[in-house]
Amino acid sequence: MTPRQKVFATLVALAFIVIIVELVRRRKLRIEYSWIWLITASMIMTVVWRYDWLEALTAAIGAVLPTTTLFIGSTLVLMFLTLHLSLRVSQLTSQVKNLTQEAALLRYELSQKKGESRDSPAPPAREPPPPG
Repeated sequence: MTPRQKVFATLVALAFIVIIVELVRRRKLRIEYSWIWLITASMIMTVVWRYDWLEALTAAIGAVLPTTTLFIGSTLVLMFLTLHLSLRVSQLTSQVKNLTQEAALLRYELSQKKGESRDSPAPPAREPPPPG
């Protein structure tokens, strides 16, 4: 990897980290998701500065070029990210369904209680006191 490529990749990774931190600070990205992106940026930095590790991994998996290893790794990261987000969306869908059902039941109970108070007979009128 040429020095120019290392500088460019490092700047991209650092910019990515700054953007992630800023999104968390502005509460546009939750902390529970930020770690995924911070790990991704760290992996980019590791590959940039320890290119020999990438070459060793390439030889270990039997790939011909380090770019193949990067492509395979990127595909795996995207698959795991998609799976994680799909699981989260499924959980949120179940929570929304349960909350909607609870709200409907509460609304029904409230309307029943309001109906009872309107339909219940008026309290008996007081009898006037006896004369005298």
